[in-house]
Amino acid sequence: MDIAENLKIIEQKITAAAEKSGRKREDILLLGVTKTIDVERIKQLTDLGVKNLGENRVQELTDKYDKLGSDINWHLIGHLQTNKVKYIIDKVKLIHSVDSFKLACEIDKRAGEKNTAMDILIEINIAAEQSKNGIKPEEALDLCLKISKLKNVKLKGLMTVAPFVENAQKNRFYFSKMRKLFIDIRDKNIDNIDMLYLSMGMTNDYEVAVEEGANIIRIGTGLFGKRY
Repeated sequence: MDIAENLKIIEQKITAAAEKSGRKREDILLLGVTKTIDVERIKQLTDLGVKNLGENRVQELTDKYDKLGSDINWHLIGHLQTNKVKYIIDKVKLIHSVDSFKLACEIDKRAGEKNTAMDILIEINIAAEQSKNGIKPEEALDLCLKISKLKNVKLKGLMTVAPFVENAQKNRFYFSKMRKLFIDIRDKNIDNIDMLYLSMGMTNDYEVAVEEGANIIRIGTGLFGKRY
């Protein structure tokens, strides 16, 4: 199948999952994950109307940034080192993977130098996997309160990378737990925190993620095919 056909199937599934959770298709942001994908194939996707793209690595994002035009909304979704923030601070719409106050402070500093504000999500290691980045759920509120004091950082929600499972239903528990954490923090109405986005769900489990409240899903393999 080609990218257009893959996108059509994914769109149908997102719509059905959104309806199950009492929402509309337009409530869900589809992020095309372009890790290791060449510019020509990415352009096939953007020509189909997918203008929000996610990159895992700073180097890949900066390499592709100028080649794909100014109408792309780039998201940094992979682990971000503090010494790499300066390279992407004026290139991305949203940083999904903030997992320490130190990183948030560096983003704040670099955004201030550009006289701008950067939207971020806090990454939660919801299944306590040693191989994954992110903070513990019980650490989230404290980090939110610290970040809320920063001038040039705008906290917009939470992100998680759930375990890779063959049966997506096994991740429903984790997605439900993420949604509860998201709502708990949102309902505290903390100044300078606007809990808008819950970024969770990938190719193998995005339907369950949407059913459980995700409004940003990150899909690469489902759009482009398996990476080799």
